Amino acid sequence: MRVTIKDYLFESRLFMQRSVQALVFAALLIAVLVGRLVYLQVVAHEHFITLSDDNRIKILPLPPNRGLIFDRNGIILADNLPSYRLEITPEQIHDMPATLDGLAQLIDIRDIDRKRFDKLRARTPSFKPVPLRFHLSDEEVARFATDRHRFPGVDIVAGLSRHYPHGSLAAHALGYVGRIDERDLQRIDASNYSGTTHIGKVGVEKTYEQTLHGSVGYRQVETNAEGRVLRTLVRSPPVPGENLYLTLDAELQHIAEQAFGTHSGAAVAINPETGGILAFVSQPAYDPNLFVNGIDTETYQALRDDDDQPLFNRALRGQYPPGSTIKPFVGLGGLEQGITTEHSHTYCPGFYQLPGKDRRYRDWKRSGHGTVELNSAIAQSCDVYFYDLALSMGIDRLHSYLSQFGFGTRSGIDISGELPGLMPSREWKRASRNQPWFPGETLITGIGQGFMLTTPVQLASATATLSKYGRRMTPHIVASTQKSDESSLTPVANDPMLYIPIEQREHWHAVIEAMHEVVQGKHGTARKAGKGAPYQFAGKTGTAQVFGLKEEEKYDAAKLEERLRDHSLFIAFAPLETPKIAVAVVVENGGSGSAVAAPIARTILDAYLKMPETP
Repeated sequence: MRVTIKDYLFESRLFMQRSVQALVFAALLIAVLVGRLVYLQVVAHEHFITLSDDNRIKILPLPPNRGLIFDRNGIILADNLPSYRLEITPEQIHDMPATLDGLAQLIDIRDIDRKRFDKLRARTPSFKPVPLRFHLSDEEVARFATDRHRFPGVDIVAGLSRHYPHGSLAAHALGYVGRIDERDLQRIDASNYSGTTHIGKVGVEKTYEQTLHGSVGYRQVETNAEGRVLRTLVRSPPVPGENLYLTLDAELQHIAEQAFGTHSGAAVAINPETGGILAFVSQPAYDPNLFVNGIDTETYQALRDDDDQPLFNRALRGQYPPGSTIKPFVGLGGLEQGITTEHSHTYCPGFYQLPGKDRRYRDWKRSGHGTVELNSAIAQSCDVYFYDLALSMGIDRLHSYLSQFGFGTRSGIDISGELPGLMPSREWKRASRNQPWFPGETLITGIGQGFMLTTPVQLASATATLSKYGRRMTPHIVASTQKSDESSLTPVANDPMLYIPIEQREHWHAVIEAMHEVVQGKHGTARKAGKGAPYQFAGKTGTAQVFGLKEEEKYDAAKLEERLRDHSLFIAFAPLETPKIAVAVVVENGGSGSAVAAPIARTILDAYLKMPETP
C-alpha cells in the first residue's frame, strides 16, 4: 500500500497566491463601483438631477385663445365657444381596443370618431394626447368623471372651439379653421403651436393666421408617479390672438346673398374710396362649422360632388368672360389713346366684317343699331361699334390699356387663393398656344369674349377704379386689429394707391355718363333696373357665352340645358358724383345681364345707400 505525503508548503503558497488574486479582483470590482458612484454622484450629477426632475416636473404648453372676427359694425362673425373634448395619451394605454370599448359604454363614440382618432394617432407622437371626441355634453362629462379611475391615460380637457354663429354667411370670405396636419407643420413654427390643435385653412382665417393665433405660454408642474399634477411651479401666460374687424358689412352681406335666390354666382361690393370690401358673395355656400373638428366623409363627399360646387370660391377663383362689361374700359382706352372721339360714328347693320373677309361677326341685336357713337354704343351695348374700335386699337394697345385696371393680374386682396384671370396678348398666345394672334381674336376681345377672363373681385376693383377717375386702391377685407387687453383699434395698412394716367378728364366723364345712360337713360339696356332709384348711378350689363355659336346659328336659351346658357353680368357704382360703393355681379347661366344680374346689383346698392354711415 502506497502512502501519499502532502506538500503543506506548496499548498500554503498556492492558497496565498489565490487569495491575493481574489483580493485584487475584489479590489478592482470595488474600484469600478466606487468610480461609477463618483461619476454618477459628482461628474454627472447635474445631468441626472435634470433627468430626475424631468420625471417629476413637466412643462405643459398653454395654447393662446384665438382672436375673434367682427364685421365693420361690431357684429361677431367668428367666435370661440367653451367645449370639452376627450383625449387619450397612447403611450399610457396598454389595451387600446378595450379602452375604446369601455369608453363607448359611457360616451357616445361613433365610427367616424374612431376613424379620425386612428388617423390622428398614426401621425402624432405616442406621448402626446390625441382627441377622440369633441363637444362632450355635461352629462357625458359627469359619467366619465365617475369612472375616471378605470381609464388611466384618458382625460377630459376643457377648451375653446371655433364657432361661426351665422353659419354660411360670408363663408368664402371668412374661411374656417381645421386640425393641424403635416402640410401645416411645414409652414408654421411648431414650438409656437404646442398645445394648439387647429389652424386657419382658407380665407381670412388662413391669411391672418399669425395675427389670430397669438403666442403660446407654458406651465411648469410637479407630478406624481402616475403622472398626475400635484402643483404648479411656474406659469408663463399665453398671449391671446388679436381680434380682426373687417370692412365687410354683415347686413349687406346677408341681403346680397338672399338676392341670388337659387342662382349660382358671385358678387363683390367695394368702397371705391378705400378699397374695403363691403360684401363678398359666392353662391351657393357651405357651413364652415362642419370643418372645425373634422367633417365626416359622407358629408364632405356630398359637398365635393354637388353639381353647384358650394366649396368653390367663385368671387375669388371664378374666371369668367367679362362680356359687355368690358366695353366702357375699351371705349375709354380708345378716347385716351386718340383712336376715337365722343362723336365718332359707326354704322351697325347687325354684323361686322373684317376687310377682305367673308365671315360676319354678329351683333347681339340682329337688326343692328344703325348709326351709333360712344354714348349710345355703351348705353345700347352695340357690339359692332366695339368690334371696329378694338380693331383700330389693336391687341397690343388693348392689352396695355386694360392691364392698367388690373385685368389679367391678381388684385392683391387679403384672402388666400385668388386667381389672376387672363388679359390675352400676342406674347401670351405664342407662349401658351404656339400660335400667332389673328385679327378676329382682337374683335371678340373688344367685347369681352374669346380668351379674356376676369374674376368678380377683379371686375369690382376695375369698376371702382373707373368710378374714381383712375385712382386704384388694393381691395382688402380686414380694416383693423385689436389686442385682447386694449379697447382701441389699430388700422391695417393698405397698399399705396395707384393712379392710371389721365390724358383728358372729359374722356372719363363721357364714359361714366354713358354708363349712367345704361341704367337711367331712355334706351339703356338696364333701364328697368335703374327705374325708381332715389339716387343717380352708373352701370353696364354683360352677357358672356358659355360655348361658341356658328356664324349663322341663333342662340335660344329655351332649347339649352341650364348649364349651357349664357352667364349674366353687371357692374355699377353709386352715387354718380361721389361714389361710395362699386359692385360686380356674375350669375352663372343666368342669361341676360339686364334681366338677372342687374336687379341683384340694384338690391345691393339700395341696401347699402340706405344704411347709416359708419366709420
